[in-house]
Amino acid sequence: MKLVVHPPVETARLSRIREAAGRMDVVNAEDGPTALREIGDADAFFGKLTPELLRQARQLRWVQSPTASLEHYLFPELIEHPCVVTNMRGLFSDVIADHVLGFVLCFARNLHTYLAQQATGTWAPVGGETERATFTSGPGTVNEIDRRHLHLADCTLGVVGVGQIGAEIARRARAFGMTVIGVDPVVTATDAIESVWPLERLGDLLGVSDFVVIAAPHASDNARMIAAPQLRQMKRSAYLINIGRGVLVDLTALTEALQAGTLAGAAFDVFEIEPLPTDHPLWRMPNVILTPHIAGTSPRIAERHTGVLLENVRRFAAGEPLVNMVDKRRWF
Repeated sequence: MKLVVHPPVETARLSRIREAAGRMDVVNAEDGPTALREIGDADAFFGKLTPELLRQARQLRWVQSPTASLEHYLFPELIEHPCVVTNMRGLFSDVIADHVLGFVLCFARNLHTYLAQQATGTWAPVGGETERATFTSGPGTVNEIDRRHLHLADCTLGVVGVGQIGAEIARRARAFGMTVIGVDPVVTATDAIESVWPLERLGDLLGVSDFVVIAAPHASDNARMIAAPQLRQMKRSAYLINIGRGVLVDLTALTEALQAGTLAGAAFDVFEIEPLPTDHPLWRMPNVILTPHIAGTSPRIAERHTGVLLENVRRFAAGEPLVNMVDKRRWF
């Protein structure tokens, strides 16, 4: 058997791949012509597969994508090819879930507002200083400051896409005492959510959630799944968070909803257009938090990435079932 790697990997990682491969030949193709020559009798491939490479492959049975997302990796000939494709899902679940809960806490406690005020030396509790409970009366009644700082255990978090990332978000939200609901076209239950609704109940989720988190992958049929009609189904007091894929949310519709005050706020790490243009209105909205597609970054990711690759190389060489097999037609 033979595995072709292209683009080439560094020496240390190549040594580990060869160790996992056992008797399987591993070719670390240094350039395009080498990859084209070597893939002809290859059984497996890791890296960036192109239509040209695939046309040269006579016996390819397995392709390992170097990424979790597949919308930019798959092409018609690969979808139709009988080879198995595996991806890198599962690397980022805890890291992205931490990022989401950071967004949630910022909105619940108005931390984004207070950070902006800190830059100007402004002391101004959200709700108004005059509303503050005094030492003589104590906090015996609910005031406007109280109302403007959410109690997370009273809130519902709705997860759109309950895969590995969505399930991890749900677990962390449950740790804060939040009620968690979810919709997913495939998953029906996780240890964090007793019952996951079918995607047809997305409107029900939007209507009851205080925080809606988009954690779905970009599939072949879900572009702009959150547009003006779906945003109108959300509560005016709700926040929309997207750490899934930028293409899943219509940014124009979101901007209009925020400008009209029909949403309380939004936090995005992914966007329809990246980088987000500097003149985009979202940059200047005080109730919006934007991060530059970094929710999945961590010193832990590279080793996990290598771990998935090595495990699948070992499994393929041993004739065992592979991890992270995907439905090529659905892109996940």
